[in-house]
Amino acid sequence: MTKSILIALGGNALLQAGEKGTDKEQLSHVRETAACCLKIIQDGYRLILTHGNGPQVGAILLKNEIAKNTLPPMPLDICGAESQGLIGYMIQREFYNVLEISKISKPVACILTQVLVNSHDPAFANPTKPIGPFYKEEESKDLEKKQGWTMVYQHGKGFRRVVPSPIPITIVEKEVIKDLIENDVIVIACGGGGIPVIRESNGTLTGVEAVIDKDRTAAVLGNNLGVDILMILTDVDKIAINFGKKDQKFLDKITVAEAKKYIAEGHFGKGSMEPKVQAACHFVENGGKKAIITSLNKSKMALDGLTGTIITL
Repeated sequence: MTKSILIALGGNALLQAGEKGTDKEQLSHVRETAACCLKIIQDGYRLILTHGNGPQVGAILLKNEIAKNTLPPMPLDICGAESQGLIGYMIQREFYNVLEISKISKPVACILTQVLVNSHDPAFANPTKPIGPFYKEEESKDLEKKQGWTMVYQHGKGFRRVVPSPIPITIVEKEVIKDLIENDVIVIACGGGGIPVIRESNGTLTGVEAVIDKDRTAAVLGNNLGVDILMILTDVDKIAINFGKKDQKFLDKITVAEAKKYIAEGHFGKGSMEPKVQAACHFVENGGKKAIITSLNKSKMALDGLTGTIITL
C-alpha cells in the first residue's frame, strides 16, 4: 500500500514576522514550501496538506471593518472560507509549478472544507480565541451591544473580539478527499482549521462563528483518511522540555504517555506548542502510525528519522 503523509503547514510557510503580507511575500514562501515537500513526493508518499490562516483571515476581517459602511460584513465562517480559497490557490499553483519543473505528472487540488463541531460544545459558552482588529473601549461596548460579540481587553493594545474554539468531530468532505487521494491527487484541505459547521435536527449544516485549532483538525483529518503519518511543521526542529532553561532537553522519540506527562507538567506553551503535542497524541491514539513535529526545512530529514520529535504509542 502506498505510504501517506499529512503535513500541517506552520505560519512561516506563508508569512513571517515583520512582513506586510503582500502576494509576492506569501508566494515566495509557498514556493520554498513546495520545494521542501517535493523531496517527500519523490519518495513516493501520497501527500495531503493543511495550513493556518491567522494573518490572512485577520486581514479579511479588517477589510470588513474598514468597508462596513459601504459593504455588508461577512460572518466568520464565510471569511474562513474566503481565506481557504486565497491560500489554497497559492499553494495549489506553486506546487503545480514545482512539479511541472521537476517533470512530475501529478494533479493538485484545493478542497473547500467544512468541519463538523458540536453545537453544545462548552467552547460556545466560553469564547477564548482572539480574532480581528483592536477597538477602543467605546467601540467595543457598541459592538457587544449591537453584534452580540464577546470582547476582551489586551493590555496596551485595546479591546478585541474573542470567539469559541470548539473541538472538531469529523470532516464533512472526507469521502471526496479520499477519492482524490486514491487517484494520486495532492490535496489541500481543512485550511485554517476548516470552516466550522453544526448539524441541524433535519440533517442540514449551518456555519457558526468560531475558529477551530488547525492542528487538532489536522489530526482528525488524518484519522478520517487513514493516513500513516502526521507531520506538524513549526519554527523549531524538535520540541523540548524545560524550554529556555539551563536544563533544557530536546526530545527525539517519545510515547503518547510521555507526551501527556510533559503536558501535565506544563512544559509546552498553552497557545503555541501544547496544542501541537495534543494533536499529535490524538492522531496516534486514533489509528495513526506516528506523528512528527519539526521545522519545514528539516521535514525530509525528520521523515527519515534524522531529526524532529517523533511521537508513537
